[in-house]
Amino acid sequence: MEVTRSRADALARAREALETALGPAQVLSDPLSLALYARDASMVEGGCALVALPRSVEEVGACVRVAAEHGLAVVPRGSGTGLAGGATPIGDALVVVTTKMDRVLEIRPEDRLAWVQPGVRNLDLANALAPLGFTYAPDPSSQQTCSIGGNVATNAGGPHCLAYGVTSNHVLAVDLVLPDGRLERLGSEAPEAPGYDLRGAVVGSEGTLGIVVAVCVRLTPLPPDVRTMLFDFETVEDCAATVSAIIASGVVPAAVEMMDRGIVVAAERFAHAGYPTDAAAILIVEVDGTRGAVEAQARAVEAAARAHRCRTVRVARDEAERALIWKGRKSAFGAVAQIAPHYHLHDCVVPRTKLVEVLTGTCGIGERYALVVTTVFHAGDGNLHPLLSFDRRIPGTLERVLRASEEIVRLCVEAGGALSGEHGIGLEKRDFMPLAFGAEDLAAQACVRAAFDPEGRMNPRKVLPDGARCGDFAMARGADAAEAAAALPEGAWI
Repeated sequence: MEVTRSRADALARAREALETALGPAQVLSDPLSLALYARDASMVEGGCALVALPRSVEEVGACVRVAAEHGLAVVPRGSGTGLAGGATPIGDALVVVTTKMDRVLEIRPEDRLAWVQPGVRNLDLANALAPLGFTYAPDPSSQQTCSIGGNVATNAGGPHCLAYGVTSNHVLAVDLVLPDGRLERLGSEAPEAPGYDLRGAVVGSEGTLGIVVAVCVRLTPLPPDVRTMLFDFETVEDCAATVSAIIASGVVPAAVEMMDRGIVVAAERFAHAGYPTDAAAILIVEVDGTRGAVEAQARAVEAAARAHRCRTVRVARDEAERALIWKGRKSAFGAVAQIAPHYHLHDCVVPRTKLVEVLTGTCGIGERYALVVTTVFHAGDGNLHPLLSFDRRIPGTLERVLRASEEIVRLCVEAGGALSGEHGIGLEKRDFMPLAFGAEDLAAQACVRAAFDPEGRMNPRKVLPDGARCGDFAMARGADAAEAAAALPEGAWI
């Protein structure tokens, strides 16, 4: 009882300190707010003690220092659209929400870069750049609501990452508030920064190294011509085989997206994009560049599709039709609510040549566990998104979903795949990390984490499984390394 009272007093003092630094309106501790910020868009629900909504770099630093003084873990959070539990707090954590830091600080077309705060929404940035003839290339399906800070945290991708790359390819530098409250700039505006690529360590680190408070992004010129095509097939196998055939032809489209019948039907009911709901699967392919290049690429793509027995070819006639085709694809995750009230998914990546094999295996797993499985994914780079639709209110259903989910992940890894293409590891895939990494690999990652956060307060228990510690890697390298490990601060592990 005394411990509980002491902890409550400590939280009260932390809240008072935060209110002094940020203002009472920017600090939340009521039960409803704590419940709202206890999860992201994943299935995982946690708990937190306090929520802070800073508006400046200085206020973020104050949040981190107050947390350190009162023994609180810190969980950075953007818009909460993450799908792996990366922004789900655990225990007496302080959730630092950066959505109020939502200004585009500077746009420099002549240098092809812009500085933005972490709360800027992805689509808002693209819209701000469009009149200048540029865009920000990574375009996650949650583009309308996800934030640039969250994109940096998970190294987000999107349909157009096939040709243009994921977030790490478009971030030049970040300003990071470290766990002790200091501000550091990692990377630079120059194409190549000297020294170690610490910017690269931060992109994809899921808030475990510090809090990103500003991002320098690379601007991508808008292409002079774009062509968006939709192909439909009688079999999933023909649709998947077309993907490999397109790449083998020497064409690398801007985007190649595949949707099976279940997701096509759900998306069409929502978006009314004119999708053929009787098809076994559809393929959305977009090529861009100069007019001559687009013409040549479009012919090669259509030839590959017809060689694999596509039924029809639809080419968007104008920007309105192109937007409608993409609306259906980017609405897919929300549209599956028509199938069941809940869904669970992974975003493993498999070699393109294994798409048919893995898709067949995924469907078989769903059948064994009596679950509805629909698939939508970035087919060009093999980034799968199998969705398991279910009603978690039915006893025993969630357990079946989790068992099926683990089998799907194992299937993808055994096919030569990776655990995540863009959603991150978070909590949901943390315990799958040993499938892809050995003990030394995990310990090396823990060493990087400990270098930034020796006390392990930043987003604890995320990404690395419990027990992955820096000292283990050092011990494996011999006595000299073991001595170096002994000098690390106590608790330098996850």
